[in-house]
Amino acid sequence: MPHPFANSIAQSLAELTALRRDLHAHPELLFDLPRTAGIVVDRLRSYGFDDVIEGIAKTGVVGVLHGKTGPAQNMQGRVLFRADMDALPIEETTGAAHRSTIQGAMHACGHDGHTTMLLGAAKYLAETRDFEGTLIFCFQPAEELAAGAKVMIDEGLLTRFPVKGVYGVHNWPEMPVGHFGAIHGGAMASADGVMITVQGSGGHAAQPENARDPVVCASAIVMAAQTIVARTISPFEQAVVSITSINGGEAWNVIPDQIQMRCNFRSFSEDVSARMESELRRICAGTAEAHGCSVTVERPPLTPYPPVVNTAPEMALAIDAMEAIVGKENVHQDLRPVMGAEDFAFFLREVPGAYVFIGNGDSAALHNPAYDFNDEALGYGISYWVELAHRTLRATA
Repeated sequence: MPHPFANSIAQSLAELTALRRDLHAHPELLFDLPRTAGIVVDRLRSYGFDDVIEGIAKTGVVGVLHGKTGPAQNMQGRVLFRADMDALPIEETTGAAHRSTIQGAMHACGHDGHTTMLLGAAKYLAETRDFEGTLIFCFQPAEELAAGAKVMIDEGLLTRFPVKGVYGVHNWPEMPVGHFGAIHGGAMASADGVMITVQGSGGHAAQPENARDPVVCASAIVMAAQTIVARTISPFEQAVVSITSINGGEAWNVIPDQIQMRCNFRSFSEDVSARMESELRRICAGTAEAHGCSVTVERPPLTPYPPVVNTAPEMALAIDAMEAIVGKENVHQDLRPVMGAEDFAFFLREVPGAYVFIGNGDSAALHNPAYDFNDEALGYGISYWVELAHRTLRATA
């Protein structure tokens, strides 16, 4: 397939590939992204952005770019484009020349590529300014686990820069480079969970009649939890309840006093997620009483992620932009909803928008130590952002 890129984008690809690989070699975690954020700030300023704001959610960066007609007069003339910047606490095994130089950290989800694609679009759009209104470029920390999007919003991002639409993109392994994917409505699941503590009364393994065994009680809870989706959630809904860890006891011949379990919920509806938690609490209480134990169900310190729910008008604009770049036949609208979570959901709670996928080719899976972003996708991602800018903020003649 010929590259459908503007000449200036094509000419920038070697430089941007080098940038992406530099970011990959120097991964940073959560909110602690001084190097990455500094590069983004320096680039946006060198491109001539109208304003560059640092320090939202510690290392978040916002760039403001006005079109040929000047600043938008209201939110109807502003849209937000978002890229995530943080890496993961994984030891890399790619063996690439640009592999991570930081022990125990790597870009295993492609955020280095996401940042580079949005910077490439920022450069082109700052040079041409062939759109009307104002673009807000959001470079976000802590997408992984710490809900950096929520923190940026809580610190006033959308109050200071109200917009009519928000847009995000994520690379997708196994989808060919030069292809895009769209999921209408619920695209990515919520991520929520609780810690279950079963308190019994320990004793000698040879004399269980003198104990209240929390292991048996916890086992009953595990099995009963599997009925939540099967018997209390409509088959027309998508949901998962998983017990992801069980801890307790240290000796072969001792019944422990206590068992702790982690439980994870996934769904495409906050109402469904709430129902799953309510049912789990009911099961825990009843099962503990039946076994002569007590139980507590507590939320962990992690922020639950709501589902990513795309809105129809914004998704239509995104699909039009993707099809303009690679043709209708290379935009897949039949992708299954993804059970993984994404904190872009917090933006979509506040503002209509669309979250789409770009092909990363035959790469290792996301969050795998052998994963690497495919640099051949950069031009397609940059061109998508540029085309989307023209379609969400009508290009001038």
